[in-house]
Amino acid sequence: MAKKWWQDKVVYQIYPRSFQDSNGDGIGDLPGIISRLDYLSDLGIDAIWLSPVYCSPQDDNGYDISDYQDIDPMFGSLEDMERLIAEADKRGIKIIMDLVLNHSSDEHRWFREAKKSKDNPYHDYYVWRDGEEGILPNEMRASFGGPAWEWVPELEQYYFHQFSVKQPDLNWENPKVRQEIYDMILWWMDKGVGGFRLDVIDQIAKEPDRGITANGPKLHKWIQELSRETFQKADLITVGETWGATPEIAKLYSNPDGSEFSMVFQFEHVMLDQEPGKEKWDLSPLPFVELKKNFAKWQKELYGCGWNSLFWNNHDLPRIVSRWGNDKEYRKESAKMLATVLHGMQGTPYIYQGEELGMTNVRFPDITHYRDIETLHMYEERLEAGYKKEEILRSVYAKGRDNARTPMQWDDSKNGGFTDGTPWIEVNPNYLEINAKKEISDADSIYNYYKKLIKLRKENMVFTQGEFQLLLEEDPQIFAYTRTTGEEMMCVIANFTDKPAPCRLPETWQKKELLIHNYNTENIGGVLRPYEAMIYIDR
Repeated sequence: MAKKWWQDKVVYQIYPRSFQDSNGDGIGDLPGIISRLDYLSDLGIDAIWLSPVYCSPQDDNGYDISDYQDIDPMFGSLEDMERLIAEADKRGIKIIMDLVLNHSSDEHRWFREAKKSKDNPYHDYYVWRDGEEGILPNEMRASFGGPAWEWVPELEQYYFHQFSVKQPDLNWENPKVRQEIYDMILWWMDKGVGGFRLDVIDQIAKEPDRGITANGPKLHKWIQELSRETFQKADLITVGETWGATPEIAKLYSNPDGSEFSMVFQFEHVMLDQEPGKEKWDLSPLPFVELKKNFAKWQKELYGCGWNSLFWNNHDLPRIVSRWGNDKEYRKESAKMLATVLHGMQGTPYIYQGEELGMTNVRFPDITHYRDIETLHMYEERLEAGYKKEEILRSVYAKGRDNARTPMQWDDSKNGGFTDGTPWIEVNPNYLEINAKKEISDADSIYNYYKKLIKLRKENMVFTQGEFQLLLEEDPQIFAYTRTTGEEMMCVIANFTDKPAPCRLPETWQKKELLIHNYNTENIGGVLRPYEAMIYIDR
């Protein structure tokens, strides 16, 4: 498979609301991001995935778009967006826009028109069913709770929404909808964006009458049309968010011929620590051996015929150092270990803002401190179902989306340097100890470790092209694997636990070139210390 230009790149996700406020209103904005581009350039990233900054009523923090071709005033202006693209480009950084094409806001012009009458030309831009009030078309549920159907009395119809009631699903069966979307994407491409992340894209081919949301029969036909009409007209980075992907489906999404996307986000690994068949809030210990086998499956299945995205965190997931590391005694070691394991694999690494600092989950004292619509709905539903508040909060502390959305911790000044005003959500109190200013000046910091990993990825082709082989498959503590090309072999060895771990790998590896190590002192005796990780290379 010929190497693509983006395969040795590293992407950094920014959640704009929480990154940097420039005007004191407590909400991060585009000028704030521009002011921090040198920080990102120093880190070594190549692209910024920007969560939505379009006009939006903010029912789902921007994933409910009311105008795809304008910037919400809370984030700045279209001119600010154009300046961000230009300033990032000067630093060799591309901007990846977040596209929400499964649904719009109910305040979008299309939906406002659609509600006026069944004969309105925009009515068929959405998914409607005739019916009677109180008698739902079927029993489908929305992801944020409640029925997936909402009654509109003046039309005597229900509209379909897979998420919030304020996020009506777009009707991709209508070719006019698809053309409107393609025209909008081409408009952004003309602005100079370097790519797109496609939110819940595997749900656009829904067939609600048959209970189908993800992976509908027409999905790949429509994605291929989308790619042909837009992405293939330039050399972009594109990634689809696909919760229901299997390796076979992912081979279609990330086919090297470019017919769909550059790569795919799949989520099997991040769903392992929940009770089978239940919600993410139903906590279960991480089955570590299963995690290793899951990564190995995706590495092997897509090798030479697709492309993985590599991530532990995003705006919907808890902080990885709190989730599967140790955010207390071994925060630094475990954060570095998790980075080592991930960045050593084949695929495009995604760093979520603050991950490079080892930012942690937050534990607010009660539900009034939280802002996330999904968390608030779950809290009310579980209270009504008889759960105790303490039990619900335990799930929120572990899996709530606001764990990732507390403001970026820049320094130890008020509000972590995020804002001079009152932040839209409180800063994690540990910003006094965990912040960018402190990390940058510490040669042994998590930040500088990420910086080194990014550099190694660009200097050693084995990171992008090497074939993956899992070692010590059944070991309950150690995650080890090799990556091999014709010229060189790399070995990643990591203790995933807080206990010493005897390592049964051949000692010959310790005689090879050590690329990176998360402890300052040499490993002696073949026993890995808590969360110890290293990468060796044999050239």
